Amino acid sequence: MAGKRKVIDCRNFPSEITCTVAISGTEEEVLDLAVLHATTVHGHENTPQLREQIRSMLKDEAETRAARA
Repeated sequence: MAGKRKVIDCRNFPSEITCTVAISGTEEEVLDLAVLHATTVHGHENTPQLREQIRSMLKDEAETRAARA
């Protein structure tokens, strides 16, 4: 069985731009894409600290779906 799907949504975090990007997939897929997004769009530096900060913000996709229902 595949691992739980994770999600991160820029709308949940304040930024200087109004960003509406949401990413879902496996934890590693979401983490890699979220780091890429944070560096290329939001201007953050790709550091181990950024990766850990983003990892701590990931949510289980099923939980976020249930919260919207």
